[in-house]
Amino acid sequence: MHSWDALIDLAIAEDLGPGDITTEPIVGHGRSGRGVLVAKEPMVVAGLDVARAVFRRVDPAAVFTSRCADGERAESAATLAVVEGTLTGLLTGERTALNFLQRLSGVATLVRRYADAIAGSGARLVDTRKTTPGWRTLEKYAVRMGGGQNHRMGLYDGVLIKDNHIAVAGGIAAAVKRVRRRVSHLTRIEVEVTSMEEVREALSAGVEVIMLDNMHLDQVREAVSFIAGKALVEVSGNVTLETLPSLASAGVDIISVGALTHSARAVDISMAITP
Repeated sequence: MHSWDALIDLAIAEDLGPGDITTEPIVGHGRSGRGVLVAKEPMVVAGLDVARAVFRRVDPAAVFTSRCADGERAESAATLAVVEGTLTGLLTGERTALNFLQRLSGVATLVRRYADAIAGSGARLVDTRKTTPGWRTLEKYAVRMGGGQNHRMGLYDGVLIKDNHIAVAGGIAAAVKRVRRRVSHLTRIEVEVTSMEEVREALSAGVEVIMLDNMHLDQVREAVSFIAGKALVEVSGNVTLETLPSLASAGVDIISVGALTHSARAVDISMAITP
């Protein structure tokens, strides 16, 4: 069972309801057909296995043949996949399959633009938890297909002490001390900071990763120089395609970008069905 199975079931249920009142009277039962999925613009493809799963859910005998692989670039008019099965299954599954494929390919396409902007710099491009509820595993998969890497998947697999944690604990040192008592000695601790004063506090607390949040380029350079390799340096907040190269050249290790998932535009993919 895949992580997306429940999501596919939900998507089909909300679209199909008690039945497809357009397709059923037109097509009837037993007729077969062929659908061709075509890119309508240049893109990086992601989500072919999910699209396959959608068609197999509405027609277990459907045969889905990919003409490219996730992570590959596709030009406009390129055939992405061909699916053969019942006409009822093709028509019923079309929109749901395209919704998944267009959304995930849109994320991968945007990520590739960001990744290309810092290629060769040594800085890692990572996503955030700013994902569509229920879609996190899929969207983070699309980030990897676009050439990015994943930050933590959720609250359970990585320590990130943010501003509100610091406020509740009464300071960076207190927050780090409380977390150290609870997590494994193998678990790295990351702290979000907004000033050089907080950079010094985080470094003194012995954290492994320091996130520079919404800091100007000159501040980033100063922080990187001060940290001097004693911790990994991540930058986050208002990162754009235009600012990426400068941030990467400042010597940071990680650049996290929420826009990779929360602002990606779905790409245009069509499906032509023939009996």
